Amino acid sequence: MATTPTEPQWLTPDEQRTWRGLVELILELQAEQEEVLVGSHGITEGEYGVLVSLSEADDHRLRMCDLAQRLRMSPSGLTRRIDGLSKRGLVVRAPAPDDRRVQLAVLTDQGMAKLEAAAPTHVAAVRESLIDHLSAEDLAVLGDVLDRARQSRDGRA
Repeated sequence: MATTPTEPQWLTPDEQRTWRGLVELILELQAEQEEVLVGSHGITEGEYGVLVSLSEADDHRLRMCDLAQRLRMSPSGLTRRIDGLSKRGLVVRAPAPDDRRVQLAVLTDQGMAKLEAAAPTHVAAVRESLIDHLSAEDLAVLGDVLDRARQSRDGRA
């Protein structure tokens, strides 16, 4: 007996407004960050993300596969991004000391200096783009909603 495909559970107007609003806001915020970082510091938002991730890691280094996962990037996409940062002396690639087959991305002193110069500009832009438009209560509620959404996604199969 053939099964009948189930009808999609279409979004309600409120669900659609919320989803589209979130997607549009994220795209707008990313574009604003990109413009500010490229214009002021010559780095893209994606490059900034690499520098931040490496700066927060032990010894300012991460395995390439772990960095790709953290940034939600494909290995080839990360390789291209690291190549660009390497050409500018902001990141180097090095073999892992315990397994030379594993490549590490390592933040250089020049990369840390670039990050330290860009961070105040980035945080000011984040405040101007989003934070300053929300009350403390709004921020707490939004943070709780986002935490709950991420946690529920983490628990799915």
